[in-house]
Amino acid sequence: SNVRCRIGNGYLGWPEAGPFDAIVVTAAADAIPPRLVGQLKPGGRLIMPVGPPDQVQDLVLGVKQADGSLPTETIIPVRFVPLVNRPPR
Repeated sequence: SNVRCRIGNGYLGWPEAGPFDAIVVTAAADAIPPRLVGQLKPGGRLIMPVGPPDQVQDLVLGVKQADGSLPTETIIPVRFVPLVNRPPR
């Protein structure tokens, strides 16, 4: 009962439901969208594939620091579909 899902523009996140303890992104982007970092609580974790579409990406894990930064570590190489940044309809 503590997991919520949303279908939408992953670059925008879900600001009205945050801040979050954790965010799991299941599509790859060239970089971690700053809006997602802003929606994490300090100490919150974000895991997502980062890298170019149609190539090997890195599954990265970041933990948000008190200063708002998100240092990351690479977990494993992966291949995910691209995260699409579409304007709202």
